[in-house]
Amino acid sequence: MGNFTSCCDSCFRSRRSQSYEPLLLENEREAVADLLQYLENRTTTNFFIGSPLSALTTLSFSDNVDLQRSAALAFAEITEKEVRPVGRDTLDPILFLLSSHDTEVQRAASAALGNLAVNTDNKLLIVKLGGLEPLIRQMLSPNVEVQCNAVGCVTNLATHDDNKTKIAKSGALVPLTRLARSKDMRVQRNATGALLNMTHSDENRQQLVNAGAIPVLVSLLNSPDTDVQYYCTTALSNIAVDGANRKKLAQSEPKLVTSLVLLMDSSSLKVQCQAALALRNLASDEKYQLEIVKADGLLSLLRLLQSTYLPLILSSAACVRNVSIHPQNESPIIESGFLQPLINLLSFKDNEEVQCHAISTLRNLAASSEKNKTAIVKAGAVQSIKELVLEVPMNVQSEMTACVAVLALSDDLKGQLLEMGICEVLIPLTNSPSSEVQGNSAAALGNLSSKVDGRSTADDYSAFNEVWDKPDGGMHQYLYRFLSSSDATFQHIAVWTIVQLLESGDPQLISNIRGSQLLIPNIRNLASSHTSSPTSSVGTPRSHRSQAHSYQETETGEGQGEIQLLGRRILDFVDGDGDPITSASGLSSSHMQTLAGSVDESVTGRDHEELRRSVRDAFTSGSHHSRA
Repeated sequence: MGNFTSCCDSCFRSRRSQSYEPLLLENEREAVADLLQYLENRTTTNFFIGSPLSALTTLSFSDNVDLQRSAALAFAEITEKEVRPVGRDTLDPILFLLSSHDTEVQRAASAALGNLAVNTDNKLLIVKLGGLEPLIRQMLSPNVEVQCNAVGCVTNLATHDDNKTKIAKSGALVPLTRLARSKDMRVQRNATGALLNMTHSDENRQQLVNAGAIPVLVSLLNSPDTDVQYYCTTALSNIAVDGANRKKLAQSEPKLVTSLVLLMDSSSLKVQCQAALALRNLASDEKYQLEIVKADGLLSLLRLLQSTYLPLILSSAACVRNVSIHPQNESPIIESGFLQPLINLLSFKDNEEVQCHAISTLRNLAASSEKNKTAIVKAGAVQSIKELVLEVPMNVQSEMTACVAVLALSDDLKGQLLEMGICEVLIPLTNSPSSEVQGNSAAALGNLSSKVDGRSTADDYSAFNEVWDKPDGGMHQYLYRFLSSSDATFQHIAVWTIVQLLESGDPQLISNIRGSQLLIPNIRNLASSHTSSPTSSVGTPRSHRSQAHSYQETETGEGQGEIQLLGRRILDFVDGDGDPITSASGLSSSHMQTLAGSVDESVTGRDHEELRRSVRDAFTSGSHHSRA
């Protein structure tokens, strides 16, 4: 904010010889003498209490502008070297000096206040004592040094959450936005830093938008200064959390995506990271999902994804996940070479979020195309999932089992998945503490069991016989747990899967089901009377891309009757002559696909805050501080 070091001694000594000294009041002469003595012993003097502070206060409230300048310069030098929590007795004289009409006094006083505003307690007290009003006036000063120091002080004040709303409502945002266009790079840095610090709440973001900050921030993405680039990119990333703001950006800023894609190739790692995060938030909307691919953003994202630097990996993985939501982007992402890097990240044990983003992207890529499903399996995704899924965190397990459930919808892949032994890891997970993991694992098993025209009983359904009793009680215990569950969703999955197994015509499977003392009594109970029972919150978030009804929708009325009907069909078979049954009224593959979440929703709001914190942990801070 300014360099005031060692100015005070020379300032006072030169002015003692000036002709105004006889005109000083007695208390002012004493204050000058005292302060000179204290400055000579500054290393052992505490200027924030007692006589030293009293001397500074006397000079600050003097009508003599030269004494005010000396006091302001002394405060600036002292606070440059030492910052501590101070009281009103320290801040009042500085705030008085800040209201001076003298440029030198303004410059030094705003520097001193900005220095003190680095301390958390001081931030609150400065605002409480009315410091914002004179700071706003100084931001409007024609003097660049005064502007720089005043904006820097507001930047520091804005790092405290309790101050943000007060600053937004104080009228500071319009001058801050104007100063962000300053030709002085120091002013520009401080102003954009302050705007960034004001983007961490919905209300303040709206105030910024209303103040006209968006076009300023977007234009400054092309700044030659990496700090300005970083502040603007991060601010726009936060602004893009809100859907209404994304709509405004889409309408008014046609070059935004191109600028952000270019910044992913910045020489600054933190700018690269924030550019990817900004694109990730924009990609919550379909328009931006397509535009990022059109702007050749995939190449830069792939490079960041293969970085060894965690923040870059995390931000690019999150971005690709959102981009992959759009069905038109599935093939371009695969063709750009993302499959192997994404599969490699499944074993990225240093960060659970990276694993979640990688597997969710693979699930999204598998949603619409048989060709893509095949490519994902061929690239080794299922083998990696099988090796990792029992050891990864529960959130990753949920995503992995959901991915397998989607892949298992492919008639061409069911046999391959069974031959890989995927059932051996899915069955234990049907008894997970997480209802989502349970449901997704069961959905995958159900999809694998569904009948395919031309399917060879001997080749395909033998895999279910091999896991009938193991591991962890096998299919037998899993089906029993779901049938006897109080959750109608789980009951529905179980009876539908049993229908598929009976429809297979496999003699061993039919014998196992018919002779089970665990399954048949529960099926009889469901078939005879099915009272309403609660449904679970199984599955990952659903997307507009899934056209099937959800379990929550089908498990009332018609859904309850469907469980009863399926149960009766099973009993007709096991109690009759064993003629094959039809699953025409059973649970369709599309229902299973919905349960496992064919594609996930874009992530904003609270998820954005969590991701921002994760990335911030790898850097130093998400807020910009200015220091004199």
